[in-house]
Amino acid sequence: MNNKADNVTSINRALPDHLAPVFAHFPLEIVDAKGVYLHTPSGRRVLDLYGGHAVAALGYGHPRWVEALTSQARALCFQSNAVPLDVRRRAATKLAEFCGLGLDTVFFVNSGAEANENALKLACKMTGGTKVVAIEGGFHGRTAAAGAVTWGAEKKWYGFPAKPFEVTFIKPSDVDRLGALIDDQTAAVIVEPVQGVAGAVDLPKSFLEALRFRCSENGSILIFDEVQCGVGRTGYPFAANMYGVTPDIITTAKALGAGFPVSAMLVADHVASYLKMDSLGTTFGGGPMACAAVEAVLDIIEAEKLLENVQKRSAEIRQTCVVGPVTGTQGAGLLLGLRTTRPAKDIQAELLRQGILTGTSADPHVLRILAPFVLESEHVDQLRDALARIAR
Repeated sequence: MNNKADNVTSINRALPDHLAPVFAHFPLEIVDAKGVYLHTPSGRRVLDLYGGHAVAALGYGHPRWVEALTSQARALCFQSNAVPLDVRRRAATKLAEFCGLGLDTVFFVNSGAEANENALKLACKMTGGTKVVAIEGGFHGRTAAAGAVTWGAEKKWYGFPAKPFEVTFIKPSDVDRLGALIDDQTAAVIVEPVQGVAGAVDLPKSFLEALRFRCSENGSILIFDEVQCGVGRTGYPFAANMYGVTPDIITTAKALGAGFPVSAMLVADHVASYLKMDSLGTTFGGGPMACAAVEAVLDIIEAEKLLENVQKRSAEIRQTCVVGPVTGTQGAGLLLGLRTTRPAKDIQAELLRQGILTGTSADPHVLRILAPFVLESEHVDQLRDALARIAR
């Protein structure tokens, strides 16, 4: 058999930092951070409104988060799920109660893609279905199943020779066709209620309600991928709470650990009944450090009323930052898209020159704001003033 790898240009292994050159880098070197500001080697402060892909929900160096991890590291840095741990039980209970939607069984893993892999596997096992319906514009991860339901992955980077199931992509405008699109072979429908990579696209409530109705009618599993929009990012515990639509499974990550790698799958009782010994597994998922981070993050969100703060800062951005090259906003909470007259990457570069880090998106005219939940009015003012200085 021909070795196709012989025809592939190899990575230059002599790169000085030995890192695979697969990530585009911001023109920004960071040595440390505090609150909502990043610090460069020269001492420059940069307002971080991107939060490491929506991860830094508490900003940087929050004392209670640091203390929780420090204390847990001293006590017990790791044990697998073969050993029951009180911190794991506390974190699961806290997360289920924070969600408040009756999705009371929690399975901790390590990343959003891993949570989605497990949700899709469980749905296929439970229903016997061979098809999954996903939404155009959605991003669910770069692993086999998660990548298969990610819009555009097959043309851009999906490297597997075959998908693990048949995938149908639909639009929110297909609401009247769901009866035909979601059929008796559909194991699951997976959807980001507020799409992140697509450009902070808040999907219509009527569409999500129609998905819920059709999945219930058909026996398909409705999965809300809240990896980016969950854990307070919309100003609600989850976007499901905001929309008033309860899925069968929620997957979440990013803000859940506020910088410590952790993700979770929350499932309803009728789904949890299909979980048997060894049906799911993980080595590092549910480790004591991750669970200590989860417990601390949720405690801080509640104690400091950060859901309310997210809603207030979001309203301020919407009201005051439609200036300069920004013509409108979309999204929810602090998962916001600023629609721009010029390419968003140009606006991003000009903001960075003024000391503000933002994100772009799959939409070339949408700038993404994924700010920490501890953002204050003065930081919104800083963004507004910087945008006002940029030409339309």
